[in-house]
Amino acid sequence: MSEKFVLGVIGGSGLYNMTGLSHTETLEIDTPFGKPSAPIITGQLSGKRVAFLARHGIGHILTPTEVNYRANIYAFKKLGVERIVSVSACGSLREDYAPGHIVIPDQLFDHTHHRARSFFGEGLVVHVSTADPFCPTLSGQLYEATRAVGGTVHRGGGLITIEGPRFSTRAESNIYRSWGLSLIGMTASPEAFLAREAEMCFAIMTHVTDYDVWHVSEAPVTVEMVIRTLLANTSLAQNAVANLVNRLADSPDCTCQNALADAIITSRDHISTQARRKYALLVDKYLPS
Repeated sequence: MSEKFVLGVIGGSGLYNMTGLSHTETLEIDTPFGKPSAPIITGQLSGKRVAFLARHGIGHILTPTEVNYRANIYAFKKLGVERIVSVSACGSLREDYAPGHIVIPDQLFDHTHHRARSFFGEGLVVHVSTADPFCPTLSGQLYEATRAVGGTVHRGGGLITIEGPRFSTRAESNIYRSWGLSLIGMTASPEAFLAREAEMCFAIMTHVTDYDVWHVSEAPVTVEMVIRTLLANTSLAQNAVANLVNRLADSPDCTCQNALADAIITSRDHISTQARRKYALLVDKYLPS
């Protein structure tokens, strides 16, 4: 039985718990960035350790803007989690990505305006590479795991994150389509970027719930529409995660774990004791003692 966490799961709208977990424990975790959205539930799935977090809090009390993304990702890092799968609702901006389908995107466009996008600052400057914001290895494994349990799943496409909580206007939706984007959601940014700064593999399982508001023959997106589709896909998402866990080695084999190797630009002798203490979990391996 593995002692390490092989996977952290962030559940979005409609996925507020993970069935199948045994030997569960509820953990309240403090971080330098405040409290996570909810206690983290840990347990065993297929004999391997998994951690689960409800992104919007117990009872879905947090808007996409109110989610403390930094605390959520940092809490997983503090537990020793090296891979995260985010389960999210999204709208489709293209005909072939239909409601009920699952998409594993490979690109991300950040169109938010009011969120803390980085752990760093206040005396430590880091410029991390996010040319490819999702881990290709984990994304490929997630795609295969979802397909294996019978999901209609697509791989690839650009996901735009809007601020929310409102849905798009028709003008906005059509502009995003003209930009060549495939999906629209409210939470992928800054989750993916923070995971990269924390040197963690990150992939998203997006559940297509609607055609946003661009589709002339489909009704505009509503909350009822989103939840109905997500509830229908809940067991599929949980089965895909269980299948994924069976495919994962104890440790990742990709470059995500070295994302900060060439990203710290602040001179080492100008990093304050306070900054070193605050960011120790993230950067200590790169700073001489």
